Amino acid sequence: MRIVVDCRYTRIGQHDGISRFTAGIVGELAKRHPLTMLINDRRQLELLPDLPWQLVTGPTSVREPFVARQVRKLRPDVVFSPMQTMGSTGRDYALVLTLHDLIYYENRTPPRDLPAFVRGLWRLYHLAWWPQRMLLNRADSVVTVSETTAGLIRDHKLTKRPLAVVPNAADELPVPPLPRARPTGKHLVYMGSYMPYKNVDTLVRATALVPDHELHLLSRISRAERERLTRLAPEARLVFHDGVSDAEYAELLAGATALVHASKAEGFGIPLVESMRVGTPVVVSDIPIFREIGGDAALFFDAADPKSLVRALGALEQPGEWERRSEASLAQAARFTWATSVERLLEVLRETVAARTARHRRR
Repeated sequence: MRIVVDCRYTRIGQHDGISRFTAGIVGELAKRHPLTMLINDRRQLELLPDLPWQLVTGPTSVREPFVARQVRKLRPDVVFSPMQTMGSTGRDYALVLTLHDLIYYENRTPPRDLPAFVRGLWRLYHLAWWPQRMLLNRADSVVTVSETTAGLIRDHKLTKRPLAVVPNAADELPVPPLPRARPTGKHLVYMGSYMPYKNVDTLVRATALVPDHELHLLSRISRAERERLTRLAPEARLVFHDGVSDAEYAELLAGATALVHASKAEGFGIPLVESMRVGTPVVVSDIPIFREIGGDAALFFDAADPKSLVRALGALEQPGEWERRSEASLAQAARFTWATSVERLLEVLRETVAARTARHRRR
């Protein structure tokens, strides 16, 4: 079975969520089966494992609908893409597409780094369900990263193709000595973007209500957004890191009271797994996907109510509670590994190729 993985969504310089998913999957999959990576910029190789690769046009190119003409030259049996938008016109191979979430149907503001014409198409695309159905039904199989998203895909009848869950995971971080001791300071960590659906405002307002806590915001941030959040609650103790290395991230997590997240919607929740993996409890908004990822280890609050977050932080301060949540976090995080995810993906790829071969024989 000849496998090609679409790695063109890999970022340059620093991963985002889909980029990290791509690198994690391709690195682990290559340990089990030979494969070739598709890239559209040689700089992407800096964040990818040392594997065979092929240069093709970019995923936002006007030539994307016909990228299969380039891919066919590799004579793959199956192509796996970590997105659902990969072009397929003229393909002669099995195709497995990924839909991570349905966030942008309720939150239609597109990522700011996309070209203007792509941002316009993005908004139009999310006005109705039929474009998503059309994209997914071009594939032989569809993958998503959580049971929560799989349920939404089924509820909205987005595809007639076989649907499988290949969970997201997190890269390994240095684990502090175990069992963990409660940190002496009261530092909260937030890792994520500042898009409106992330609901960082609730975190900032809650921090203002607990003067002995400090909120560390780790991701890169524009000057305008930084000033807006500062004005939102001037009394809140906010520390803007404007980007951190993996080592800095691990150190901040290991010294934190909790990782906090107030998102209104997610497809997965990688920061939760990263935090739980080092034994740092997570205090997160009460949404289905965070229930799936955090399980009994997490504390939950109402995303619209800063005081609800304050109450959850108060519960974490009860005698023995932090230590109990820390131990439970380690067990919960162990459920999400690239090895487990890739075993499921490889099963999907084999089943997809077998089903496609059987259909062609019947014809």
